[in-house]
Amino acid sequence: GEAKNLPTYPGPNKMRDCYCTVNLDQEEVFRTKIVEKSLCPFYGEDFYCEIPRTFRHLSFYIFDRDVFRRDSIIGKVAIQKEDLQKYHNRDTWFQLQHVDADSEVQGKVHLELRLSEVITDTGVVCHKLATRVLECQGLPIVNGQCDPYATVTLAGPSRQVLHKQKLPSEAKKTKVKKKTNNPHFDEVFYFEVTRPSSCNKKSHFDIEDVDEVDKMEIRVDLWNASNLKFGDEFLGELRLPLKFLRQSSSYEAWYFLQPRDNGNKSLKPDDLGSLRLNVVYTEDHVFSSDYYSPLRDLLLKSADVEPVSASAAHILGEVCREKQEAAIPLVRLFLHYGKIVPFISAIANAEVKRTQDPNTIFRGNSLTSKCIDETMKLAGMHYLQVTLKPIIDEICQVHKPCEIDPVKLKDGENLENNRENLRQYVDRIFTVITKSGVSCPTVMCDIFFSLRESAAKRFQGDLDVRYTAVSSFIFLRFFAPAILSPNLFQLTPHHPDPQTSRTLTLISKTIQTLGSLSKSKSANFKESYMATFYDYFNEQKYADAVKNFLDLISSSGRRDHKSIEQPILLKEGFMIKRAQGRKRFGMKNFKKRWFRLTNHEFTYQKSKGDHPLCSIPIENILAVERLEEESFKMKNMFQVIQPERRVLYIQANNCVEAKDWIDILTKVSQCNKKRLTVYHPSAYLNGHWLCCKATADNTPGCTPCTGGLPANIQLDIDGDRETERIYSLFNLYMPKLEKMQEACGSKSVYDGPEEEEYSTFIIDDPKETYKTLKLIIEGVGTLEQEHAQYKRDKFKKTKYGSQEHPIGDKSFQTYIRQQSEISAHSI
Repeated sequence: GEAKNLPTYPGPNKMRDCYCTVNLDQEEVFRTKIVEKSLCPFYGEDFYCEIPRTFRHLSFYIFDRDVFRRDSIIGKVAIQKEDLQKYHNRDTWFQLQHVDADSEVQGKVHLELRLSEVITDTGVVCHKLATRVLECQGLPIVNGQCDPYATVTLAGPSRQVLHKQKLPSEAKKTKVKKKTNNPHFDEVFYFEVTRPSSCNKKSHFDIEDVDEVDKMEIRVDLWNASNLKFGDEFLGELRLPLKFLRQSSSYEAWYFLQPRDNGNKSLKPDDLGSLRLNVVYTEDHVFSSDYYSPLRDLLLKSADVEPVSASAAHILGEVCREKQEAAIPLVRLFLHYGKIVPFISAIANAEVKRTQDPNTIFRGNSLTSKCIDETMKLAGMHYLQVTLKPIIDEICQVHKPCEIDPVKLKDGENLENNRENLRQYVDRIFTVITKSGVSCPTVMCDIFFSLRESAAKRFQGDLDVRYTAVSSFIFLRFFAPAILSPNLFQLTPHHPDPQTSRTLTLISKTIQTLGSLSKSKSANFKESYMATFYDYFNEQKYADAVKNFLDLISSSGRRDHKSIEQPILLKEGFMIKRAQGRKRFGMKNFKKRWFRLTNHEFTYQKSKGDHPLCSIPIENILAVERLEEESFKMKNMFQVIQPERRVLYIQANNCVEAKDWIDILTKVSQCNKKRLTVYHPSAYLNGHWLCCKATADNTPGCTPCTGGLPANIQLDIDGDRETERIYSLFNLYMPKLEKMQEACGSKSVYDGPEEEEYSTFIIDDPKETYKTLKLIIEGVGTLEQEHAQYKRDKFKKTKYGSQEHPIGDKSFQTYIRQQSEISAHSI
């Protein structure tokens, strides 16, 4: 959202140029635009991602841009994964916290400790501690590199005070492991814990020794070996009291690294300002397909249920608090199984029958309109890219003045010039839209055809209703919102600046009115300056163009559009690639390049807009897979495999971007005839494949390829996951389902006046609806039992201190507490 009350800049103007980053632990996955000269910057940017790995904190950093030096961090907000649910889907202000190396920690360490008695030649007993540092995982990358090492220290009173014969407490140090954030150390360090005692006894510790051992701790610190003059960077520490080794003399476990104890800093918490965030976090555990069959089949036959209001999908829309909640997973599920058109036709038809006035057709936020919105957003994303993106990019870059409100004119602006600028933009966008009918996705056209038929049948006297039924979606709910907020439709990466935003608002209002085909256009505008401006467009040719366009996109017999398909840009951006080294002695170094993917080819060039240095036709992409980090000691790498086993190795900027590129490249190349079934997860270096050690570079792969994704680029949807989402919603609204069941009972038994408390539900046929409700409640109950059983089994099998659940994993501790409460309760 926004930040407020940031500390002033020490210079004379006091203002700052700030941007905000979103991070998984310390890995940046998104960055907002820079807001200049402000201490209360407004961002208003949405970022959505699938989280491709485990994480402990979702963090947000505010940076102040510095042209000459590295940008400085003002402060951060770090939300622990287990706390995300607390803030789910509501605006919250967070105080910014100080950032320093001591508090920035991620990663885990694997240790083994053994405490043993040693009897010396003279028969004297002393106690030794062996500490074995095995490996670490997920350490942060600092300034683009990670060269970690560990230090191990035994600390406690004996080190300083108790003995005249003072034992050395200096830290013992592992070797530095270069260029890896998952180092394998496997080094053992020995410490003398108690002084040799003169009497020859075989028992464990005497009293004095026991007290002393209890006060001692072993400390493991991780460092990044830096070649900078500032010294090595602290990566995290671990402090373990030796007390726990008294139960068993050896112990081996994984631990989360902890921040250094910096309690000596007395910083006022309120001196850095605050940040407003709205985080929506969902985490679903998805079972395999067969678990979902009963509920999924019940949902998928919704289109055939008579009346449709008695179907499972319609009932979901009735019980959810927001229709949008129900629409998102329903649309995705029906799209995945190719049943979206009959479903939307059925619910639209039912809604049209309930509509009394043709002028209000599809104007409410009903399940029908939310489902069509969602379908257009999924299926029409590339259609928007082709039609609107070029002009919107130009509007954002050129900044022509288009303000036509005389009150808001800036000094030196001319009202007539501004009107002309705006008129040209509106004209161009209008032309592009009305000429784009042939590119409109088939699924949208099929839906518009059924809307048009329903409306024309219901209101036979109104000749315009066949147009308004379609225009209320394609103009009012698709093109106009995309022009108004291009960032929400992935047309621009960021929220536009205020001047551009105002221009887009004026264009959007005009386009919306042009598309609505209402009789007296100028009366639509509250503002007189808009009515005056609209006079430009009161010609018949505009109305005719809209009607022709609507006829084209809502007619049933459409042409084959493959023959006229132009390249659609799917994704672009800078990444680092390894030279392919076709020449025998060519250098194989890494270079930053601008990558572009269309539905025809994958190319890279030196920088944006240059001539491509390399172009790979989509049909030549035989597989797209991750590359193991060991190959080049680099994270977030993937490989694009081409004929003759030529491989392009690429590094993305972060884990989210790597996943996006792999997904979209896999999708576009999914239907290629010669797709590979096996691949090498590591690179071919120094005369052999690192993964399987085969020496011939043309050896077939040693690992099965991933990805059996659907070929349709726009719709990479997991049906089981959407069904799990719908199950969660039904489960959440179970009280409403039960109330609806009561309502069916009361209607079918008495069929008298509807009781007040039940009148919120649409129930056309109480008997049919009751039957469906019974099946939903049974299906949800079964799945709920499966989830509970899965949790119980997981609880039994999981070991605290394992690699998956290191010691210090708060979410697991909470989980253990909940499970023990549940089991105690059931006993």
